[in-house]
Amino acid sequence: MANPWAGEVEVMLDGVPHRAKLTLGALAELEAALGTGSLVELAERFEAGGYSARDVLMLIVAGLRGGGWQGRAEDLGRAEIGGGPVVAARIAAELLARAFTVPEGG
Repeated sequence: MANPWAGEVEVMLDGVPHRAKLTLGALAELEAALGTGSLVELAERFEAGGYSARDVLMLIVAGLRGGGWQGRAEDLGRAEIGGGPVVAARIAAELLARAFTVPEGG
């Protein structure tokens, strides 16, 4: 089970739960994979609802890798994400939010 206090989000891949977390290394990998723009610009796209499917995919890959998953973007592209594209977008947004905010009371 994912621990939101540690910045974790649960992702169901092919019916199996995985923890995802945007660690500093995962964020650096994400920035390199996106190739253009900054993480701030990525967060702004999510806030404005102007994100792409690629943004969602790359965020989830980075988060899963931060949680210890050894897969690649191609692997995630073939996997079934529990809840489909809408839940995938919500997971990506939660990963961003949890990486850059302090939980209440913390």
